[in-house]
Amino acid sequence: MRRQVGWGIWGVLALAVGAQAAEPLPDPLLPAPASSSGESAGRDVRGVLHAREQAMLSSELAGRILEMPFAEGQAFKKGDVLVRFDCSAYQAQLNAAQAGVRAAAEELSHNRQLASLNSVGRYEVALAEAKQAEAQAQAQVYQVQVRRCGVQAPYDGQVVQRKAQPFESVASGAPLLEIVDNRSLEIRLLVPSRWLSKLKPGEHFSFTPDETGQPLQAEVKRLGARIDEASQTLLLIASVPPSAGLVAGMSGTARFAESP
Repeated sequence: MRRQVGWGIWGVLALAVGAQAAEPLPDPLLPAPASSSGESAGRDVRGVLHAREQAMLSSELAGRILEMPFAEGQAFKKGDVLVRFDCSAYQAQLNAAQAGVRAAAEELSHNRQLASLNSVGRYEVALAEAKQAEAQAQAQVYQVQVRRCGVQAPYDGQVVQRKAQPFESVASGAPLLEIVDNRSLEIRLLVPSRWLSKLKPGEHFSFTPDETGQPLQAEVKRLGARIDEASQTLLLIASVPPSAGLVAGMSGTARFAESP
C-alpha cells in the first residue's frame, strides 16, 4: 500500500511539471496579463520596436557579383556602393551604341548640307533624323543597364544579412542585401479595441525595452485602420526619441498613466 501511494504522489508531480512546461510562450505584441494587485491592470501592453526605414535590396540585372564591401552589422552612408557587378559586357554594348550615335549624327549633318544644295530631298533628311533618334534611344538603354551595375545605399543604415556573396552569379530580381536604419524607430503595439475612443494622436506613455530596462517617453502617432476580429485588438504606432543602443526588433512593455 505504501508503494502505491508513493507512486501516486510522483505521478501527480510529473503531471504538474508537464502542464507547466506545456504552457505556450506569450506573444510580444499581445496585451500583457492583468496584475494580481490590480494597480497596472489594463494599462500595460507589450510592443516591439520597428524600423521605419528597412528594405531588401534586389538585383536589377543578371550578372556576377564582383564586390560587396559591407558585411553583417557594418554601417554605411547614403550613396555608398553596397554591391558591384561585372559589367564589362554592358559597357561594351554602351560603347558600341555611342559610336552608332556619332555615326548617325554625321550622316544627318551630311544630308542637311546636301539638302541645302538641293542634292537630296526632305525624305533623306527625315530618315537620317530618325536613325539618329533610334541610336540615341539605344544608347540610353545601355546607360541605364550600366548604372544598375552598382547598387547604392538609399539611406544611412546597417547591413542586417547578406543574401548573396561576392563572385556568385545571380538572376535578375534575386535578393542581395537586407538593410535597416536603426536611427528611425517606432513602437508598434496591439491595444484592446475598446481603447479606440480614448486614444488619440499626441498622447504620451512610457515604453521600457526588455533588453535595456530604461524607460522611454513615447508619443502616439497614429492608429490602425482596422480592428482584428479574432483578438479584438488595434494597431497603435508611436514614435520614440533617438537613443543609443536601441535596435529594431526589441520588445518591451508600454505603460499608460491611466487605463484608456
